[in-house]
Amino acid sequence: MSFLFKTILVLLLLFIIFNLAKAMFEMVRTPTESSKPQKMSTYLGRRVALSAIVVIFIIIALQSGLIEPNARPY
Repeated sequence: MSFLFKTILVLLLLFIIFNLAKAMFEMVRTPTESSKPQKMSTYLGRRVALSAIVVIFIIIALQSGLIEPNARPY
């Protein structure tokens, strides 16, 4: 179960990075008349929402005992 949770978490983090890169390409892209571009804020909004979901997942996993924090971080 822990492996599945960590895999989902890594996939969410990779999707966050993908949305950030997509927003960057949208920002530097020159608009053309034939294509309708998506707004950069769409990708950035997805990134913020997914980041909030990741934080909520981590808090739920810590509370349920699915993952354990490091007792001695040094």
